[in-house]
Amino acid sequence: MLPMMILVDGAPRCVIRPNDKKDLDRFVRNAKKYLLAGNEEAKVTHRPADEAESAKWKEGFDLHKAWGGADDTYIGLPIFN
Repeated sequence: MLPMMILVDGAPRCVIRPNDKKDLDRFVRNAKKYLLAGNEEAKVTHRPADEAESAKWKEGFDLHKAWGGADDTYIGLPIFN
């Protein structure tokens, strides 16, 4: 899959690149506590990352690989606004 932007109440929270839809759903389910940050009423959605967001994911992936990280152990990074 292409990089995806995870949104909480419409605000960017992290950019990830899941392997498939099942992987995306698992990430959202397992990361819900982190994503919601105590706001149980918030809504988690996702959309394809735009060019700038995809570039952020790629930069994080390149850093991950630079220290010797395996390709299949990197999913993404948080976005801070």
